[in-house]
Amino acid sequence: MRILHFYRTYFPDTIGGAEQSIYHLCRAGAKLGVDNTVLTLTRQTDGPASIQLPDHVVERSSNNFRIASVELSSRVLRRFRELGEQADVIHLHFPWPMADIAHLVTHLHKPTVVTYHADIQRQRWLFTLYRPLMQRFLHSVDRIVATSPQYAATSPVLRKHYRKVSVVPLGIDRAIYPTPDDDLKVRWSERIGGPFFLFVGVFRYYKGLPTLIEAAARTAYPLVVAGDGPLAGEIRALAARFGATNVTFVGQVSEVDKMALLELSTAVILPSTNRAEAFGISLLEAAMMGKPMISCEIGTGTSHINAHRETGLVVPPGDAHALADAMRELWKSPILRQRLGRGAAARFDVNFTADRTAAAYERIYREVAAGQRSGARAPHAAPQPAARPRTGPQTQCDPITKHQ
Repeated sequence: MRILHFYRTYFPDTIGGAEQSIYHLCRAGAKLGVDNTVLTLTRQTDGPASIQLPDHVVERSSNNFRIASVELSSRVLRRFRELGEQADVIHLHFPWPMADIAHLVTHLHKPTVVTYHADIQRQRWLFTLYRPLMQRFLHSVDRIVATSPQYAATSPVLRKHYRKVSVVPLGIDRAIYPTPDDDLKVRWSERIGGPFFLFVGVFRYYKGLPTLIEAAARTAYPLVVAGDGPLAGEIRALAARFGATNVTFVGQVSEVDKMALLELSTAVILPSTNRAEAFGISLLEAAMMGKPMISCEIGTGTSHINAHRETGLVVPPGDAHALADAMRELWKSPILRQRLGRGAAARFDVNFTADRTAAAYERIYREVAAGQRSGARAPHAAPQPAARPRTGPQTQCDPITKHQ
């Protein structure tokens, strides 16, 4: 089974939640005989056009221009057609209008699956112009995959296409992550001190970092913030304004350093306040490591990973008082932390392994391929409503261990 993935950016140029989910899917899918190729755009003009990563190939086309943070390229259309003609199934990743355009203008008539990562949250005036193209695109594909039952039930876009929606949670593979040695963990322990809460992520508008900084200032519990991004200066200034000397900013860290911090942490916090946080890979990594979590109820996959009082605590978004109360409850109760950590690890093993995700996608690929051969769409189940929330030349590299 030959699959062509098409997404706006990928390893080794960038690393993000969508890129990581595709990477883990390709690695796990290879065990099932799925031959994955990822077609993506790149800003690099002197790099190789083709890169061999573990278990899959990345084909790169130059990025012509950007409109409102959307990468576009006329050059990639020919490559999309060439690679698409060789594929059994085309797998697109939404939202990215370039994928809509490529799908509609090349007329490949190949079985097509779309992973619906998130609703479009910003540039609302541009979304008004884009909506007709989006609806035509989603109407024309064979299957749309939501990453959580919560998102399938709460997305107004997905509700319009519910007959072709399936739910497959994202998954990750522990074996792909590096293992920190004792010396590294000792260095981090000496730098940070005792127990601490941990945030890992890019400093973006929807991550809820102002709420986290205020909550940390209220509790005075040690908080380690790992990451960087557009709001880094603003968030650091906010911590200084609150006098939050208990907050340690460690910047962008390598994968092995991230794993060391996860092992040493008391609990992981993802205080995202907006549906742009559709899933939360950092929560998946925390669950994989058996760490209790604190997140916010925003009607997305964050509450599918972090089940309230089963794997962690879920609080209202943007509420620094509630977040501080949750931090206090976990900090003061080792027994609760242990119970929630065990629950997180057990829930991960049942629901969120990359092998489970790859097996679900492999079934979908075969269903849509069989549906096209027979001239009819393959049957699939509509999503069930979510439970009511409780608050050129090839080069080789492994970006998970070498790039962050």
